[in-house]
Amino acid sequence: MSDCTHDCGTCGEECAFRDMPNMDSFKVKANEHSSIKKIIGVVSGKGGVGKSFVSSFLAVQMKRKGYKVGILDADVTGPSIPSAFGLKGKLYGSEYGILPCTTQQGIDIISVNMMLEDQEKPVVWRGPVIAGVVKQFYTDVVWSDVDFLFVDMPPGTGDVPLTVFQSLPVDGIIVVTSPQELVSMVVAKAVNMAGEMNIPIIGIIENYSYIECPDCGRKIELFGKSHVDEMAAKFGLEVLEKLPLNPHIAKAVDEGLIELYESDILNATAQKLEERFVMNEE
Repeated sequence: MSDCTHDCGTCGEECAFRDMPNMDSFKVKANEHSSIKKIIGVVSGKGGVGKSFVSSFLAVQMKRKGYKVGILDADVTGPSIPSAFGLKGKLYGSEYGILPCTTQQGIDIISVNMMLEDQEKPVVWRGPVIAGVVKQFYTDVVWSDVDFLFVDMPPGTGDVPLTVFQSLPVDGIIVVTSPQELVSMVVAKAVNMAGEMNIPIIGIIENYSYIECPDCGRKIELFGKSHVDEMAAKFGLEVLEKLPLNPHIAKAVDEGLIELYESDILNATAQKLEERFVMNEE
């Protein structure tokens, strides 16, 4: 049913959802020594739209606001978060659990790349194994006093997004897209998946929205006219920001210096998170 609330106790209809197990039965508990206030998923309907950059730099902006931040890199087969921060160290454990690596500015990060002897070695695992690792990144890792834990998810609506939505107490997701018209369809799949699983959607970020001419400052829509506003209106969602295609950002990420990059991009999204999850709860 299109108006289903997934609360079978208030409904007399006969449908497939009535025989499904309660979603809360899939939830796993964080490490007993962890303290995580809010979990924000960063998702995309397809790859190559800059989702990992959004996860990384949004964490940087929240850290600059004074919050304790962590990033759970759930893109197990294509991990890129450590590289953006220049992290090449290995994970260590204690009697309490696995300890995340910490960046120069104090952001805690967990990623499968930190478990590999050779970072260029492919992760050739089947879906259930990958999903299990993602859950362990939550249950076995000591996330100490984290205000915001960002979960950088792989693209699509497969095993890992399903596992995260079912297993972790996600407080909201941010959907990352790009201007191409084809993306509207795949983003719609991600949005609909979140809706079916009762995961709140904070808003949409369009990446590669334009490039700014270095001579005249004119904004050039390199990938054609954006459709994000129409798509957001269709689902009743907010467009949080439209980010430019910027070679300086790419350089900072490639050199592992994302924490040192100074920009006001994603400030509006960071402010939105602060208003929604901090100020409204005080």
